[in-house]
Amino acid sequence: MTDAAAPLRRPRVRRGEYLAGAICVAVIAIMLWPLVMSAFASFKSPAEAASVPPTYLPHSFSFDNYREILTYHAGLFSYVWNSLSVAGLTILFCLALSVPAGYALARFPLPGKEVIFLILLASMMLPFQALLIPLYLLLNDLGLMASKPGLAVLHTILQLPFSIYLMRNSFEAIPKEMEEAAVVDGASSFFALRRIFLPLVAPGVVTVALFAFITSWNEFIGALILMNHEDSFTVPVMMTGVMTGNFGAINWGGLQASVIISILPCLIVYLLLQRYYISGLLSGAVK
Repeated sequence: MTDAAAPLRRPRVRRGEYLAGAICVAVIAIMLWPLVMSAFASFKSPAEAASVPPTYLPHSFSFDNYREILTYHAGLFSYVWNSLSVAGLTILFCLALSVPAGYALARFPLPGKEVIFLILLASMMLPFQALLIPLYLLLNDLGLMASKPGLAVLHTILQLPFSIYLMRNSFEAIPKEMEEAAVVDGASSFFALRRIFLPLVAPGVVTVALFAFITSWNEFIGALILMNHEDSFTVPVMMTGVMTGNFGAINWGGLQASVIISILPCLIVYLLLQRYYISGLLSGAVK
């Protein structure tokens, strides 16, 4: 009875797998469609990009939009360097603060550490725009206005609660027996963190770095308010300038080309670190 019913169930399972695969392909197509259309629009001539009704495919491929961005005001490489510098400092600040904080919250018997952790998570619910005015005044008093370290501090404040959350989960996923063995061997807390725990939580560290990079690279409002010199603008701020054409018209071709250029660094970093990123997100999910 069981043997006869087994062949009847297999086709149903296969049909279910095919259906799930088809749904996944459809979702991927829906998500990629705007990016593909943006890539095609970036190769249109300025006149064709602004034509009404719009065309889906370019009649002739033109690199005028990319040439315009390369030579826009201070130059594309200057804006990219500003974004990379701020993102690098943001990664450094996030790791320097979140790794010790996550280690302490996961391993040390601190009084009220659960309350501290909940307060950190509750700060994620505050809208970032509500903090801009006090942060602006604070950075101005510290002399960090219109500077890359100041903008990196702003991005670190935005990203730090989530970074601490990830690092705490990563440290809690490590068996306590390894820590006890290190203590028996005479290892200090700093030595255990540096030589034992950090190699084990490498996926979590990479995930924190990846999120900090993407957050800093794409952040616009803080960069627009803090950076008041043309040479210090980041890529998102540059995109708003490229978007505005003559007499207030929107430069659609230049905007789409700048969108494609701004996506490429995030895409490259994600593809290079994808394996660590997935394992870092799942860290601590199962014990």
